[in-house]
Amino acid sequence: MDAIMDYLVRSRDALQAAIDDRAFCRTIGAIADDAQHIAGELVGRLNYDRAPVAAIALTTDSSVLTAVANDYGYENVFERQIRGLGRPGDVLIAISTSGRSPNILRAIATARQQGLTVVGLTGRSGGEMAPLCDLCLQAPAEATQLIQQIHITAAHIICGIVEERLFPRSGESG
Repeated sequence: MDAIMDYLVRSRDALQAAIDDRAFCRTIGAIADDAQHIAGELVGRLNYDRAPVAAIALTTDSSVLTAVANDYGYENVFERQIRGLGRPGDVLIAISTSGRSPNILRAIATARQQGLTVVGLTGRSGGEMAPLCDLCLQAPAEATQLIQQIHITAAHIICGIVEERLFPRSGESG
């Protein structure tokens, strides 16, 4: 029971820290202004039926992941996909709880070279990736699972904002 209560308290504290951090909240809004490609929620739907938005998650094609990892090394699995798929004006959402993942840092460098907007989601320190991003949302937590929890909450908020801006509902309540 103590472990359950401890996790719930730390989770509550991390969410409260996010709520209390005005810069964190402003960054979520700024990301929603730029990001048009958060894969699952935008291709499908978040709050209501509407046209799909083009998006792809670079982590889902196991054939590409294993082929690139075998031929070029795991640190290149996202960089190679961005090199092949990324176009100027696209948005890369790079996620690394530490901000130090070599494959993510390479992906960011390639995205910047190709004219993509780079949005980062990371932990409190931001690691090496924070200064490399156009916008970086740094979850106010240290523990990986709490950082990931904040990221998924922020991603749902961002998707909802983008969905409403791209496909506004006229006067409907949601």
